[in-house]
Amino acid sequence: MCLGIPGLIVEVHDPARKLAMVEVGGVRRAVNLACIVDDAHPVAGCVGDWVLVHVGFAMSRIDADEAARTLALLTELGEAQAEIEAMRLSAQA
Repeated sequence: MCLGIPGLIVEVHDPARKLAMVEVGGVRRAVNLACIVDDAHPVAGCVGDWVLVHVGFAMSRIDADEAARTLALLTELGEAQAEIEAMRLSAQA
């Protein structure tokens, strides 16, 4: 299943390459912000944004309420834990 999971951007660590750290369920992972930045919303302004993360890319910005609802639904469906564990394993590789 292809799934975007909500994550909070906690740090921009390579603005030139549009890379940031996103936290999902206590796990931090580097993600690419290229899909969500533009002149009106540059990389530097992304810390604190909630985003949907899929295969290492922040695909879209979402608000905190939508992030909470999505995480609750995914948890209920049992999907969130599997995605978080997959992220944890790939971060260790």
